[in-house]
Amino acid sequence: MARSHGARRRASARARTSVLAAALALTLGAGTALASDTLPWTGESAVGANQPYQHGYSPTDLLRWNPADDTDAELLRAKVPLQTRIAPNATTQRNPALPADTQQLTLAGDYGNAFFESHPYTNEFSQYLFNYWQYSDVYASWHGMPTEGVPVDYYDPNLDWKEKWFEFGAVNLPNPGYTNAAHANGVRSLGCIFFSPNDRGDQTYSELLVRDAAGDFPAAAKLVEVARYYGFDGYFFNQEDAVAAADIPTFKRFLKQLRDGGLYVQWYDSIDNATGRVSYQNEFNAVNAPFVRDEAEGDVSDSVFLNYWWDKSKLTRSKSYAESLGLNPRRRVFAGVEAGMYQFDQPYHLDDNLGADGAPMNAIATLGADFVSSDYADKTDDTAQSAVFDRERRWWTGSSQGSTTPEGSWKGISKYIAERSVIKGSTFATSFNTGHGLSTWSGGKLSNDAEWGNINLQDIPVTWQWWIDAASSPLKADFDYGPKYTPAGRFSYQKIGAYDGGSSLVLSGRLDSDNTVRLYKTDLSVKAKSSLSLTYNKPSADDDSQLRLALVLASDPSKVVQVPLSGSGQRTEGWTTVSADLSKYAGEHIASLGLVVAAGAQPIENYQVNLGALALHDGVDRTPAKPEKLRIDQLLPGSDELFLSWHRSDYDTVRRYDVYLDDTYLGGIYDDVYYVKRFTATSGTIKLVAVGPDGSRSKPATVSFDLSSAPAGLTAKAGSDGMLKATWSPRQTGRPVTLEVRSLDTANPFTKKVTVTGQQTSATLTGVPVNGDEYLLTAKTENGTATGVRGTFADTEISPYPATAVKISGNTFTFSRPTLADWHTLTVLENGQPKSFATTYGSGNKPYIVRGRTTRPAMTVTMAGSTSKVVAVLEDYAGNKATTVLRGN
Repeated sequence: MARSHGARRRASARARTSVLAAALALTLGAGTALASDTLPWTGESAVGANQPYQHGYSPTDLLRWNPADDTDAELLRAKVPLQTRIAPNATTQRNPALPADTQQLTLAGDYGNAFFESHPYTNEFSQYLFNYWQYSDVYASWHGMPTEGVPVDYYDPNLDWKEKWFEFGAVNLPNPGYTNAAHANGVRSLGCIFFSPNDRGDQTYSELLVRDAAGDFPAAAKLVEVARYYGFDGYFFNQEDAVAAADIPTFKRFLKQLRDGGLYVQWYDSIDNATGRVSYQNEFNAVNAPFVRDEAEGDVSDSVFLNYWWDKSKLTRSKSYAESLGLNPRRRVFAGVEAGMYQFDQPYHLDDNLGADGAPMNAIATLGADFVSSDYADKTDDTAQSAVFDRERRWWTGSSQGSTTPEGSWKGISKYIAERSVIKGSTFATSFNTGHGLSTWSGGKLSNDAEWGNINLQDIPVTWQWWIDAASSPLKADFDYGPKYTPAGRFSYQKIGAYDGGSSLVLSGRLDSDNTVRLYKTDLSVKAKSSLSLTYNKPSADDDSQLRLALVLASDPSKVVQVPLSGSGQRTEGWTTVSADLSKYAGEHIASLGLVVAAGAQPIENYQVNLGALALHDGVDRTPAKPEKLRIDQLLPGSDELFLSWHRSDYDTVRRYDVYLDDTYLGGIYDDVYYVKRFTATSGTIKLVAVGPDGSRSKPATVSFDLSSAPAGLTAKAGSDGMLKATWSPRQTGRPVTLEVRSLDTANPFTKKVTVTGQQTSATLTGVPVNGDEYLLTAKTENGTATGVRGTFADTEISPYPATAVKISGNTFTFSRPTLADWHTLTVLENGQPKSFATTYGSGNKPYIVRGRTTRPAMTVTMAGSTSKVVAVLEDYAGNKATTVLRGN
């Protein structure tokens, strides 16, 4: 299963990103990209100097994990709770014959497969966003991420991925933006644990299996703690390195501790239960089943991802074997599909997973369904994104245009998986926002002309892309991203954009029969004061068509109840909102919500209507309260960045927070922290609006800033002598300036504050750390706005390699990976001569152990002489060295 990596780094490396971006600009022309890996964005979308991003974890990183010193931890947490899905209702499925209990797991890159730029959101339209949560039950991020501290300039995008000379974490966390979106749709989010002979260097599963005095696994406890802190649900285990047979019972108890901790665990079909050798069974049988249900331990994982080389007989046997163990194969046994490698030309046909009754026998899992973007030649070209959307639609529905006829042999996941939904209760709201845009609109007005990508802002996706019933000439559906968007060639609609967010849903074409557009599968309860409002824009000419709400009631699912919206045949001057009283249906449950576009007496050419917002209200005022405790945490004019925080309300009360600079939209999220890059304003008011589950909006909380009196051009430089020199230009002389330096590593707190006269243009703070930690220096005048600059303290500290970390047996030395957070190489000298160490992927020997690239067997060295002097020289990324004598004088 191993195919690629992915990453994160310390802020000390951020200063080099501009150099990397410049280099990439020379190697990447407009509209070009390399398959699979997501290269760093350039130009306006280039990474911010202090933009939060994720990193990987080695087992030693995991064991010492503490959120207080995990860089940017608070900005990388998912806060949306896992939502409960509505009960299955076969009568409102596209295919009523599909069983609703067939599970689906998507194992894929999230926004892509970025090494050093796995962000929860950024300002790029053409990054990949998943849009088919309704067909998935579990989403696992398939990444490799460099461990924390790897300098970004160690990454050369021009080299093959086997030539990346830095350490990737065996443990990789899911992107928090994707976790939020998954949870909003009732989908579990998993991290990935990956061991193989090459991809993770000397890291090994055995490091996870160390037990404490009580017999528990500290690494398992940490994995549970990490998942709880970062807000995801479990782990996918990709164990593609042999397991010692004696370790197998221990490994199962380790997995069981994760499950007992409340996590979901999926195991990959890779290890022989008896021998521990890597052995792909391609079916569920006695060889791999004990890693799901063990005779002695009971259930040790929740499910298994079967390797891909199955056929109908293997899947039939898998179903039977699972049932013989009392397991539901549609929930516990996942037939793997190698999406990324074979794409639409699959050698293994999912029809082989259908039983005699035509229903799936086992669950379904896919690896690399993000190929629809990652392996598309023009994936970074904004003007080519309609092709990505069509490719994704084809993968999930069988047709790029959303028809019921598959294109080629690939029939689409929706042929086998019944659509799901979380839309329930007595309120619902959508703005048809897909989670990215070329601009942003607020209330129908252009609020920000910049492109963006933020899956945190994605509305619950339209359940069916597309289900449009018409006697003839069904209308075409698309998401309209505005004037800068390039739709697929089959469309000719007027590009309007969104009402709220980055997109609206446009229906266009020849209208010569009534079109019933099914939009959402729901279980919405109708109250005595319920009403449905539709905000739409009809740029086409006046006609005798009519828009009608299309309600399918649970009491009579065979009928579409049509509720007319008066005046909807008229051309509008922009957006208009109409509302329909639903009180006559009080007590009913809406099982499907959509729209009928009713035709006129004669065919209507070039018909177009854009749907901007749809909301169900229950007559109760659910407007959220004005947000509290909004504050500017960091305002960094030198790098054009802003960090905000506020008090977060319960998800049942607030579904997201929208952030504005005056009336310019800056972004949104369900969280209590937010990061903004390309922030160049010198004065203004930050506004924060809470949005309720029915689309209602609170009064804004505000905080103002004005840099006219703030020290300008603030810079800071930390020296190895423990001094930090700050310089600035005073805007208003005579006012004292207060400087404060604060370590951002709260596990090693440090704060120092000084006040100097208003005439000064520099100051030196003494006694600051020299440990390489990141700091924030702020400067402000009395009653003025505080501005800051971030940097890293000088790094002069290194701990020596402990002699206890090497096992010596006669003349054989076995080295363990240093447990320090900050190290790069370990040179072993025998009588002053360096020993040689093999590297992964057969990339040659090095005269030192290199973090992440030395093979595990190479960590055992035989010395030439029994009395020779052996020393170990540990070097960190900053070039500090420490020597340990292991033998001799």
